[in-house]
Amino acid sequence: MSTILWACWDGGGNLTPSLGIARVLRERGHHVAFHGRPEMVPRVEAAGVPATALANARADLDRYSFHPLAGVFGYTSSPAVGDEVAGLVEAERPDLVVVDAMFAAALQVAPGFGRPTAVMLHTLCYRFIDMWRENFEMQSQSRQRAGFAPSGDLDTLWGERDLLQVNALAAFDGKPTVDWLNVAHGAPVLASESRAVAVTLPWDEADPAPLVLLSFSTVTEQRDPAMLQRALDALADLPVHVVGTTGGIVDPEELSCPGNAYLVPFADHDLLMARATLVLGHGGHGTTMRALRAGLPIVGVPAKAGDQRPNLELVEELGAGLALPSDADVGQIRRAVQEVLADRRFADGARRCSGSFGIVDGAELAADSLEMLLAAGVPG
Repeated sequence: MSTILWACWDGGGNLTPSLGIARVLRERGHHVAFHGRPEMVPRVEAAGVPATALANARADLDRYSFHPLAGVFGYTSSPAVGDEVAGLVEAERPDLVVVDAMFAAALQVAPGFGRPTAVMLHTLCYRFIDMWRENFEMQSQSRQRAGFAPSGDLDTLWGERDLLQVNALAAFDGKPTVDWLNVAHGAPVLASESRAVAVTLPWDEADPAPLVLLSFSTVTEQRDPAMLQRALDALADLPVHVVGTTGGIVDPEELSCPGNAYLVPFADHDLLMARATLVLGHGGHGTTMRALRAGLPIVGVPAKAGDQRPNLELVEELGAGLALPSDADVGQIRRAVQEVLADRRFADGARRCSGSFGIVDGAELAADSLEMLLAAGVPG
C-alpha cells in the first residue's frame, strides 16, 4: 500500500485526532510515520505508530525568545524545521505528505515536495477564517523578528495545497468564506489515546447529584493551575459532584481539592460524559465537540489557543452553554454553572446539537479523503 509521511504539531487538540486517523490508515494497510518534536515521540509510539523526532525541532528557540510562546512558534514557524521536513520528504519519497494545519514551516516548503500534500485541520475553517489569518500573520511576523524571511499567507499555505481536510461538521462551519477548491469537510475525530483510562468514581451511580466534568488543556504551554483552582473553588459549595482531569500538565497535588471533587491526570471522557450533566472546560475543539455529541451543555473558560473563544461563542450561538472570559473569577464561574444547570434550555440545545453528529466517524472520513488524494496521485 502507500507510504504516508505526517509532519505533526503535537498540540493537545492536534496529535490525538491525527493518531485516530493514522490508526484507520494503518488498518487499511498504509504505512504512516510521524515526524515532530521530541515530546511527541512517546505518545505516538504508545499508539503503535512509528515516530521520529526532528533534529532541528529546537534549533531556533533562542531566536524566538522574545515570544511568550517561544516553544510553539520557534517550532511551527522555524525555517530550520521546515528545511528538515523537506529533506525527509526528498530522502523518503513518500506517496503522500500530511501536514498539520498549524505547522507553517512545513507548509512553507510544501511546494517543493513533489508529492500530493494534505493539510490536516482539527477545528472549524470558514467560521474562524479571520482568526486563522491572524495566526499565520503572527507566525510570519515572528519569523521576521527572529531574523528570517516571512512565510506565506493562509491563501497560499492552506489554499494552494492539494487537500485541506477539515475535521469538523460542515453544519457548524457556516457558509464558505474563501473560494478555495481544496476544502473537504468530515467530522470531528474524537479519538482517545492509551492514557485515557476508565476511572472509578467515589460516588454511587445511583447518586442523584449532577456530575460536572472539569477538563482543561493538555498542552504544556497552556498550563494554568490557578484556573483549575478557581473552577474547583467555584464548584465547591454547589450540590454537585465534580470529576476533574488535569491533563498531565498539572499535578492533582498542586490543587486544593474540595470534598465534592475527585481529581485524576487523565480519564476516558466518553465514559465520564455518559454519566455527566455538564462540562466545564477550556473550549478546545475536541472536548467541546465530544460534549456536544454526548448532548451535554458546556460552561467554557478559554485558555490561550486562538480557536477556544470562537468555539465557545459557537456553543452560545447553538444555545448549548455559556462562554466566560479567560480571566473569569470564582463567582462568575459559579453563577454560570448554576444558570446552565437550572435552565433546561441549555440541555435541550445540547441535545439538538447531538443530533447533528449522526453515526459518522471523523477518522474514517478523513482517511477516505486521503485515499482519494492518493488515488489521484499528482500534486497540484
